[in-house]
Amino acid sequence: MDSMSKTTDTSGLTPMMQQYQKLKAEAGSLLLLYRMGDFYEMFYEDAERAARLLNVTLTKRGTSNGVPIPMAGVPVHAIEQYLARLVALGESVAICEQIGDPATSKGPVERRIVRIVTPGTLTDEALLPAKADRALAAVHVPIKATRHGLLGIAWLNLASGHFRLTECSADQLESELARVAPAEVVLPEHAPALSAFDGATARVPDWHYTTDSAREQLLAHFRTDTLAGFDVEDMPAAICAAGALLRYASRTQSQALAHVQSLQADRASQYVLLDPFTRRNLELTRTLSGEESPTLFSILDNCRTPMGSRLLRRWLHHPLRDNAPVLARQHAITALLSARTPEHLAGNPYAPAPLLESLRTALHKLPDIERIAARVALRSVRPRELAALRDALGALPGVRALLDGEAPAPRLAELAQSLDCDAALGALLARAIAEEPAVAVRDGGVIATGFDADLDELRMLSTEGGDFLLQLETRERERTGIANLRVEFNRVHGFYIEVSRGQTDKVPDDYRRRQTLKNVERYITPELKSWEDKVLSAQDRSLAREKWLYEQVLDQLAPHVPALTACAQALAELDTLGALADHARRHDWVAPDLGEQAEIDIDAGRHPVVERSIERFTPNGCRLDATRAMQLITGPNMGGKSTYMRQVALIVLLARTGSFVPAARARIGRIDRIFTRIGAADDLAGGRSTFMMEMTEAAAILSASTAHSLVLMDEIGRGTSTYDGLSLAWAIAHRLLTHNRALTLFATHYFELTRLPSELPQAANVHLAAAQSPSGIVFLHEVREGPASRSYGIEVAQRAGVPAAVIRQASRELERLESQGAPSPQLGLFGGEPAPSAAADVDPAELDALRALRESLEQIDPDSLTPRDALDALYRLKHALP
Repeated sequence: MDSMSKTTDTSGLTPMMQQYQKLKAEAGSLLLLYRMGDFYEMFYEDAERAARLLNVTLTKRGTSNGVPIPMAGVPVHAIEQYLARLVALGESVAICEQIGDPATSKGPVERRIVRIVTPGTLTDEALLPAKADRALAAVHVPIKATRHGLLGIAWLNLASGHFRLTECSADQLESELARVAPAEVVLPEHAPALSAFDGATARVPDWHYTTDSAREQLLAHFRTDTLAGFDVEDMPAAICAAGALLRYASRTQSQALAHVQSLQADRASQYVLLDPFTRRNLELTRTLSGEESPTLFSILDNCRTPMGSRLLRRWLHHPLRDNAPVLARQHAITALLSARTPEHLAGNPYAPAPLLESLRTALHKLPDIERIAARVALRSVRPRELAALRDALGALPGVRALLDGEAPAPRLAELAQSLDCDAALGALLARAIAEEPAVAVRDGGVIATGFDADLDELRMLSTEGGDFLLQLETRERERTGIANLRVEFNRVHGFYIEVSRGQTDKVPDDYRRRQTLKNVERYITPELKSWEDKVLSAQDRSLAREKWLYEQVLDQLAPHVPALTACAQALAELDTLGALADHARRHDWVAPDLGEQAEIDIDAGRHPVVERSIERFTPNGCRLDATRAMQLITGPNMGGKSTYMRQVALIVLLARTGSFVPAARARIGRIDRIFTRIGAADDLAGGRSTFMMEMTEAAAILSASTAHSLVLMDEIGRGTSTYDGLSLAWAIAHRLLTHNRALTLFATHYFELTRLPSELPQAANVHLAAAQSPSGIVFLHEVREGPASRSYGIEVAQRAGVPAAVIRQASRELERLESQGAPSPQLGLFGGEPAPSAAADVDPAELDALRALRESLEQIDPDSLTPRDALDALYRLKHALP
């Protein structure tokens, strides 16, 4: 069926459907939710699409050119759950509301699209994940190369007002998008699709990305004459992306974004860079299988507020290079662990808890002020959120007092100052908002009694009418002498005075007949009529008055949004620091020393996630610096090599976020990047094999790692033949040592590589220890100096459940190979001539006999032989010996 948005002939449509058509043309490809009373309706193709996506009933309404018009709807009171489902499916929705008064409208009630909901522009509490951000991003690829062809990226978190931008090269785009993790990306209309992003995208006209248009949009929003104050003038591509992004976001909200107060530049030199593979391999916020736990974030997230959890997630994805801000956080955590409350300082032995516990208890009572402030600016805040904000503002002085009790760390003092909000703000909310307000303004009962005299009078009329009617009835009985006179009400005739037929001669002259029935007459008086007019309209007028007052309150709150946002950010950081301090205290973590050189020195380090899931974790140390830049790690599969490598990387990452670390002692220097090549899977859609993926990741590491990078390489070269794999592993390790000079953990099963330290002293051999026991191999999970003596592959296969017959045959084959002597150096990697073949001087006839004997042995299945059959087979083999 043709979409109505494509229809130009409106002559056969009702006025309401003509209005719908105009709004649908404005909405374009977005699903249009058209408000009609208590429902949001959809028509034509929108109705068919919604019925399929939401599993709602598809009906018909009228006809267009003789064809029934499809229609589907959802109730207003349940709109949030339907919006959540649509956005989760990647849909964008235009919401059309009735803005006119049905009582005074001639023709269709005036309607307007008041909001556009897209995956990246969510602000409603019910639609947002509490502990994660949903950013909206824009990417600009300049047609003409600027500053060596840099791309511009800007991203905005509408729910908090954070607005940032950066520039990067084309090969860094995927890493940057993985860091930002946008829910939606805005692109120019004619730009190619982004291969590095497979989420929701939106297209806008190309001219939105022009330098003049973007700059004009930003200057108008921030009300400045230049962008120099934001330190972004040297990022032209990013400015283009930021201007286009701001224009798009403003359109979705149908208003200026008052809570977006600043524009901040992200520069590569700020952060320890993590590529998408590393973020995935280290399982920062998602496991390798895509689950939310157990991850580094899930075990650390003991934050008391959602805004604290979101900040912790951002910190883990944005470790810092510069030592100064890292040390500021670390010192704050130290202060929280050591400081005492004012009661303790005053010598009160019964004081309930130290500073950390008192602070976390106070934070636990606070709402998500960050998102409430954003919704105040967007004028979409709900009454109960304002009530929660009112209570929070009353609790802030107590939080501030905790931090003032002892000379705190400098960072804590700075955060404490941001908690000072204007007392008039709390007083306004205390006067204006009811103690327990309704869910929505349209339900009434939101504005507190005593705040507005007119509202109080309207409420009294609508709720206390019973007393007036009783008084009127009593007075009229006395005045008329009619004992059975009654004052009644029905929906058709409203209020009336009812008199029996036998008493009508006593009715006063000011009574006006309203209705005649068989046995009674019903009257109205001027007094009752006047009161009726007031009462019947009192509730509507009360709701209208309350809505108007609510908007006035929002007007008065608007200037306080920047202060509320700053306060929320301070509380979020206090919460994050408190969670990290609490975790360090409960799990025996230590503050790492931070150095200026490229170095990693860890004593008795532990994997922060794995140690929480097993009964006893074996700690291990690691030392990497300019003189010992590479550890070649050997040992059995399942011996703990990958866990050890990830453990080192996570300790480095935690140290660069300001957190304490799971170790007995640690010193972490300046690290610019962390790379991981741990495991790989086929990219079937992209046509790339495991080995191709492995080499792609290795190429990126060799291209970008520096002497300040940490590189984790696990089993490189295993996806191809032995000689090819060994050659590549040797060359890659050699390149990392001699050219990149990166701090490297290099796990391998190629024992030939363990001779590398004899050529390059910056390399060292370590191994994961294992021992043989009567019941099989025992993994000690202990890192020791030197190469492993063997790989224990057959023992690992036995533990994995490989059939016993296969294990026995493999053991015999291993013994045969080992009996030939120590393997000779392969490929001439370490110089010298290859050893002569073991069979070089053997008679050819003897070789043929040995081959025949081997074939006979391979045909024997010892598990299926009887003792007599085994003896016979042994004699036959003995006679076959050459």
